[in-house]
Amino acid sequence: MEHLLKKKEIVGIFLRNNILVNRDVLNRLSQPNIVDQWHNALTTGTHPQELIAPKQTNSSVKITWQYDELPKKRSVQDFIDYFNARYRAIHKLLNGRQELQNLTSISRIRLKKEREKASIIGIIADKGTTKNEHIMLTLEDSTGRIKVLITKKNEQLYQQAKDLVYDEVIGINGTTAEDIIFAETLVLPDVPIQEPKRAPEEAYAAVLSCVHVGSALFEHEKFDNFLQWLNGTWGTPEQQAVVSKLKYVFVCGDLVDGVGIYPQHEKELAITDIREQYKEFARLFSQVPKHITLILCPGNHDAGRISEPQPKLSKQYAAPLYELPNAILTCNPCMLNIHSGEQFPGLDVLMYHGFSFDDYSECVPSIKNSGAHISDRAALVMKFLLQRRHLAPQHTSTLYIPDARMDPLVIEKVPDLFFSGHIHKAGTLQYRGTTIVAGSCFQKKTKFQEKVGHDPETGVVPVVNLQTRDVTMMRF
Repeated sequence: MEHLLKKKEIVGIFLRNNILVNRDVLNRLSQPNIVDQWHNALTTGTHPQELIAPKQTNSSVKITWQYDELPKKRSVQDFIDYFNARYRAIHKLLNGRQELQNLTSISRIRLKKEREKASIIGIIADKGTTKNEHIMLTLEDSTGRIKVLITKKNEQLYQQAKDLVYDEVIGINGTTAEDIIFAETLVLPDVPIQEPKRAPEEAYAAVLSCVHVGSALFEHEKFDNFLQWLNGTWGTPEQQAVVSKLKYVFVCGDLVDGVGIYPQHEKELAITDIREQYKEFARLFSQVPKHITLILCPGNHDAGRISEPQPKLSKQYAAPLYELPNAILTCNPCMLNIHSGEQFPGLDVLMYHGFSFDDYSECVPSIKNSGAHISDRAALVMKFLLQRRHLAPQHTSTLYIPDARMDPLVIEKVPDLFFSGHIHKAGTLQYRGTTIVAGSCFQKKTKFQEKVGHDPETGVVPVVNLQTRDVTMMRF
């Protein structure tokens, strides 16, 4: 009762200050800890706008979505609610698609006695192959389960179905029979085709990942070249012309090498204290010119929980980063808007470290058989995930927080720019109006990477022209 009264009081303050109380605000107010936090802040004089849109280091960089729920005990029901939330979110993206005529529920299809055309939206509960090598799916919605047969005769559909993974949400259009659907069309949530949004003037964003400060294999010389380039003292005249218009540097996780990430990790460390690693990271990045905004998110080597979404780095370990005047710290993943102006709405950036990428580079046939080396598949995986509108659809591909209210890894908003890393090799693709960019690394090949066949290319920094959306690989 007390929390309900506080919630009403908070909403009243928002309305009196002409602040729209949208679904995101109400969702956050469903958390008792947020209600207490906001109520305490408002009663001590904090302006309500600062709660829902905190002050940014740079007015042209706005965090439009990040995860900030406090840790709590989870139950089996949370996992059930989490997958139900995913189903609802992607069902909304698929609902109304022209390809899904006669959309109905699975329970209604199972009541039908005669063959007829029908469409369903379901989550893949199982996937197998019949003795005739047809693909058999088990799709589930909130009303039940049903088998879906995809035959080899429809070659295009069959190849498309081979790439399906467990737990993704798809649409199927086909012909019903007793307790089965013979699929004719497979519909992915996918991102729509759109004209790439372009900044009105020439400006650039650099994409880094996997700096791994603290590693004995850290590429000091190459990183020093990068810093000199940022300060205008390294590179060709053309490269210096680019850096003169560089506005943003994104670091997509694994800022430091961490401690105890894998067995005998300490033998590959030059700095064995996690706080000292972040102190050294801050020292290095303090040399970045202050007119360039740094956007930093954690990765699987950084301090804190590995489960996604990862909160922004804690001051307990990474306090020196908060002292960098041009740095914005975010969670992983997060959505940002950059470079907005009076006549330009800005570019929407999806920033994700990419811990799930390893799974999809191996388990998706079209990616595995693409002819690209495993270290060259990051951009292909990113395209695959955009098509699924989810950063880690398959249950085992990453560790995650089973949020009962929502699936934070669903890609609800279509990004203009999708930045990531993790694979230690740079790559880029243009897909349906979204510019996909995977950052490289500043760490030489480790024994673990050698064991799994990774071939990192260090010191390569993709630089995006925000006006043309072209991507240039800067090699340091």
